[in-house]
Amino acid sequence: MRATIDIDEKLLEEAKRLTSAKTKKELLNLSLKEIIRKKRLEHLASLFGTSPIDLTLKDIEKFRENNG
Repeated sequence: MRATIDIDEKLLEEAKRLTSAKTKKELLNLSLKEIIRKKRLEHLASLFGTSPIDLTLKDIEKFRENNG
């Protein structure tokens, strides 16, 4: 999908510097995946009445294997 958006150049450059993303497209996709991951973790934590946790997808898959 193509879209024209106005992105703060300073934020863009800092994000590129802090990640391995080499292109704007790669950086945007990485950013969207990270937002989705964090929101899913927040939702999962809210189901158990705890604060957000720092789990990776691998951690969750391992938990499912050991408890499922």
